Order: sequence, then C-alpha cells, then structure tokens
Amino acid sequence: MMEEGADLSVTIAQIVHRLKGAHLHSQLEKQARECLHRPEIKLESLKEDVRSFLKASGTLACVCVCMYYRLPPPGHPAAPPEHTKEPLVYMRKAQASWEKRILKSLNSMCTELGVPLARKRPVSEQKELTNKWNEMGTDEPGNRRSYLKNPNYDCREGLTANSHWGLIQISLNVRDIPQMREAYPELSLTCSQLGIDDHAHIPPVVSEQDSAAAQQYSRQGCPTGFRAQLWALILNATNEPEDIMHYEQLKAAVIHHDLLVDNLIYKDVKLTASNDDYYFVFEDFLYQVLLCFSRDTAVLEHFSYNSATPPKSYIQGKTGAEEFTVVYPPNGVIPFHGFSMYVSPLCFLYNEPSRLYSVFREMYVRYFFRLHSISSSPSGIVSLCLQFERLLQNHLPQLFYHLQAIGAQPLRIAFKWMVRAFSGYLSTDQLLLLWDRILGYDSLEIVAGGSVFPVLHKQLLSVCNAVLADLSTLKVMPLLQVFLFA
Repeated sequence: MMEEGADLSVTIAQIVHRLKGAHLHSQLEKQARECLHRPEIKLESLKEDVRSFLKASGTLACVCVCMYYRLPPPGHPAAPPEHTKEPLVYMRKAQASWEKRILKSLNSMCTELGVPLARKRPVSEQKELTNKWNEMGTDEPGNRRSYLKNPNYDCREGLTANSHWGLIQISLNVRDIPQMREAYPELSLTCSQLGIDDHAHIPPVVSEQDSAAAQQYSRQGCPTGFRAQLWALILNATNEPEDIMHYEQLKAAVIHHDLLVDNLIYKDVKLTASNDDYYFVFEDFLYQVLLCFSRDTAVLEHFSYNSATPPKSYIQGKTGAEEFTVVYPPNGVIPFHGFSMYVSPLCFLYNEPSRLYSVFREMYVRYFFRLHSISSSPSGIVSLCLQFERLLQNHLPQLFYHLQAIGAQPLRIAFKWMVRAFSGYLSTDQLLLLWDRILGYDSLEIVAGGSVFPVLHKQLLSVCNAVLADLSTLKVMPLLQVFLFA
C-alpha cells in the first residue's frame, strides 16, 4: 500500500509539473477562480464543489485527455528511463545509429557551406524579414543501407512460405486482417462513412465541446464544415490570447536569429509543397509555421515518450565542455525532405497562422514524430512497414510475389506514402478523411492498411519490370474504400 501511495504521488507530481506553464494550466486556474463567485459554491464544501464545476464544464476531461498524451507509458518502477521510452535494446541502438548519421550530415553541411549552426541576424535583415513575413515564398536563402535486426530472434523458428518475402525481418506483433476488422469496427462497409455515403448523422459534439465524443465521431469521417473545429477539439488545440502570444514570441525568435536548419526548411518547401497542385498556394503559411516550430522548446516534451534523443551542439568556443551543450535546433527536430507535407493539408482547415501552428504542433507530438523514429510502437514506422507487408502478403500473395520477383518490392513503393501519412499522394479531400480516422482511433496503424495495390493489382500483375511498377509518385485518386477492411 505504501508503494502504491508513493507511485500515485509521483504520478500527481508529474501531472502538475507538465501542466505548469501550459495554456491548459492557466485555463484551469481561470475557471477555478471564476467559479468561486458562483452562489452554489459553498465554503464548507469548496473542494468538492469546485471539482464538480470543473467536471461539468468539461475542463477536467480536457486535462485527462492532455495528460494521456503527455505522460510516458507506465513501466516497471526499477526500469531505466531509456527502457520506458523504448523497451527493445536493438531498436534503441538502431535509433542512436540513425541519429549519428543525421548529425554527421548536418555538421558536414555546416562545414561545406561555411556557415554557423546559428547566428544573430543584423538589424537590417531583421527589418527586412519582418516586412516580408507574409510573403516569404518570394525569397529563398541561399545511400548506404541500414539494417534492423533482432539479435535474439532466430529466423529459422516459425518459418512459413512468407517468411523471407518482405524487407522487414523482425518479430513485432502486428495485427492481421481479422484483428484489424475487430480493432476498427467503424470502418466496416456496413457502417456509413463520410466521403463515401451521401448521408450521415451529425451529432452536437462541437457545441458540447466533448473531446471524447468528437474523437469517437471522427472515426467515420468529419463533415467538411466542422472538421477544423472537431480536430482542434480532439487535439485540445486552442487559439486563446496565450497561444497567440506564444506564436508571436516564436516569430520574434525567427526574426532575431538565423538557423542553419532554416535553409533545410526553405529547400524542402520549394521541392515539395511549392510543386504540388494542391498546396503551392500555402507556401507563405508553411514558412511561418515551420520556422516557428523549429524554435519551439515546448516540442522537446515529446522526447519523454519518443525513442529518439534531441540532438545537441556546443556553445561557440566551448566545444567539449558538457555543461555548455544546447539542444539544436531548439525544438530538437531536424527537418527532412517532405517534412513540410505534415503541415500542408492543415492549411485547408485553418487560415490563422497561430491556430494552424497550434494544431500542427499537437499533430506532430502525438503522431507524426513516430513516422521518422525507429521504435517498436504499433504506430511507429517499423511496425507500419511490417504490417503493410503482412497484410499485402496475406490478402494479395500472388501480387506481392510477382512484384518482389521483378525487383519492385511493394514496401519500397509504399514507404514514401506511409512516412508522410499519404500527404502529397492522396487527393486532399481523401487525405483529410484518412486523417479523420487517425485522430478518431488515436493511431497511425490505419496508414499501413491503405494502398493503391488492391485497386490496381490486375494491372500490376501484367507489368514486367520495376520501372513500370513504380507507383511512388502516383497521385492516388479517391481510394478511401481501400482503407475499409472489407
């Protein structure tokens, strides 16, 4: 009993610590102060009355949802912190190796270009950037293979006909088709789906501000006119004065300091979203959101449950002194090719940069970081790749073997789709319907169940070389039905 009480105290302390400084904390304090002036609040039962008021207003539900995503998963009390983040040692080693390669590339770029990782902008440059903040799209600043193997797994154990077909040769527990049907019953073809069916009941979840109800409802798709509100409700992403002020502070940080990763952001937007028929008009929004995101130290919190470790650098002139190390970039996330596509679809929903930023940040710290981190999480990219191969092997084995035989491994084609959560590969209306389900089920697992292969399997069976089978650049048209496990 003593141990249980100590564990509970630690959990409460963690919740209080994570709430402090967050907008939800100030919102909680504000509502608590306001309710003290209500006649039904009695001094003799103050604690119970305040709790009842906060529960009835939905604030406590928001706290519960927020803490569910912010607190690391429970583990053995004696387990080291790194075990809590990722229990498999070989996964941790693979992630560490990957991080070293990224840092090496970043340092090489810094050396070759002869520019520092960060510098303070001259006053003239600050003024120029401030003036063109809403028109940044008009300007721009100047393979080895990796293998992942479980050392404790003997591939000779449990050999099947499919054992060596795929590229992912590790033993993770992923769902098969019957299990997917059981886990995602709302995606059954017998249920009505927004985007497929003409009629659907729209419950009053927005007016009631019920995050759990909104999440349940989005499993069958969100109406176009309510999607922005429903997503913000599910993510607890607000646009209160505190949020706007935080965004403005990040904007000021962009204007005052230039980072090397800014060049990566500019280049990525130019090479991806700016060349996309759907997203090129949002180029300015993308710069505003991504440059601010790179300066946001609040993003570092997700590393408490992420298998990755934020990269660090030394303060200039203090190389080698551990006490002078700083996280670089400030948010701990080095952008990569296609990173801007995580933001692009959200531009269709939010036209205020501060609100767009708030929603994107929540989407990233809940879901998107898992698409470029090596972990054993069911929503991690490794599990998604394995599940994709297993589903295709079991559902369309002839097609899988044919593509593998001609040198067109299906995973090599589908990997780009999954690592971007299909952004840039599905038409935007279909992509938003897919992301409805990601939010609704609080999982990226559904991404592994979607591909164009079931629709084009007859055509693909007739191709005879890998070039003709390459669908990685195909703009997949309305294919939401593919995601329904019929």
